[in-house]
Formats: sequence, structure tokens, C-alpha cells
Amino acid sequence: MLFTYLRLDAYVKSSNQQHNTTRALLPVSGCSHQTPASFRGLASSAAKQREESLGGTGTSDMNEGEVFHEKQRLELCAIHALNNVLQERVFTKETADDICKRLAPQCVVNPHRSVLGTGNYDVNVIMAALQSRELAAVWWDKRRTIQSLCMSKVQGFILNVPSRVSLGIVSLPLRRRHWLAVRQVSGQYYNLDSKLKSPVCIGGEAELCTFLSEQLSQDVAEMLLVVQREVEEDGSWLNSDNLEK
Repeated sequence: MLFTYLRLDAYVKSSNQQHNTTRALLPVSGCSHQTPASFRGLASSAAKQREESLGGTGTSDMNEGEVFHEKQRLELCAIHALNNVLQERVFTKETADDICKRLAPQCVVNPHRSVLGTGNYDVNVIMAALQSRELAAVWWDKRRTIQSLCMSKVQGFILNVPSRVSLGIVSLPLRRRHWLAVRQVSGQYYNLDSKLKSPVCIGGEAELCTFLSEQLSQDVAEMLLVVQREVEEDGSWLNSDNLEK
């Protein structure tokens, strides 16, 4: 079965041409919905590594009953976003690096991460990681309104947004891309950005729609919906009266 990987910017361009620790497949034409054999068992491997080294990815402030929030370390925002949207520490730098090697086994310089070894993982790593959990990532077409989403079918959101670069306390006139997670916990939606000191409560669905709309109003911002595989396949993440639009 054909299994296609691509960078986020290339995917967005292609899609537009067609119609875009506190606890996936993108819909690309020709992609199989079956998890490749090379990624089977990845989640169990990640769980084993998590048990062996809980402190290896980032810090998390969590007591029982609280919201899981993994904080930023190096350029590991993709890993933090994955763990935060899953509400548990599933993936580590080691598992993400392993995904990179499986995606590009013949490359001397791996195109899916920073050459410095500090992270900066691309969308392909997030796709493969979610696949290993039997989840799917649906790219959100920003021409739709957020209100057309069926929120009850969406497990969480992973956004790719511009972010300022800082050197210590000094903010540099540079902007990079940053992954962050949003999801519902105990009836409330939370901004679980790993750069925050703690989770920020957004509120209910109305407040979530406002928050997501504001984030996506940035020209280069993009969003992935994290859903169950069957939800991605039947399209039920979109309200029924919007299916034909």
C-alpha cells in the first residue's frame, strides 16, 4: 500500500490547489489508512521508554486529577504537543528520532528534524506518531468556519503557529514555527502550549471557537484535528449540514 509523507508547507499548498507534562494520517490522496508495519509497536516502545526515563523529554506539573502539561525543552514542541493532546507522556525524543530514521532511512541528513539534534520535528513525525496510537490527523481547511466542526468528534487540536525566538530574556527579531496542543479536560478546553508556565483554561465551545479563529487568522497558522480513525474515514468531524460544502 502506498504511504506518502510530506512537509506541512507542501501539504497545505497541495490541498489549497485541490479546494488546506502536567497528562495520523493527513488526508493526502493515495495514502493508505493502514498503519505501516514499520510503525506498529511504536506506542508500546514509547511506553517502555517512558517508564525507563520519565524525565527525558520535558518537565510536567501534575497531581492526580489535574491537567497534564508538558513544558518546553530544546526544540521538542512537536513531542510536547503530542503528549499534551493525548494527556499522558507517550512519546520521547528517542521515539521521535526513531520515527525520523524510519521515515528517511537512507538519508545522511534527516529532513524531518533539526540537524543539531535538538528536535524541530516536522508534520510527518506527528502523523506517524498519531498513527501508532490508531488516531488520525485531519488538516483543517481555513476557508471553513470553526463553527462547522463537530466538537464532540474531535479528541484534540494541534496547531502550527509562528513564534518569536528568544535568547534568554532577549526577544530576537526572528519568527519560527511552533507546535501547540488544545483539548478538552473535564468539560473545559485548555491551551496546552508547552511554552506556557501552566495550562490556560479557554472555556467552553464558544470560547474555543473564538480562540481557534484568532489563532488561525495568522496567515501561516495551520491546524490538525486529532480524531479516531473511523471519524476521519466517515468525515463525522464535520457537522452534517457542512459535508457537501
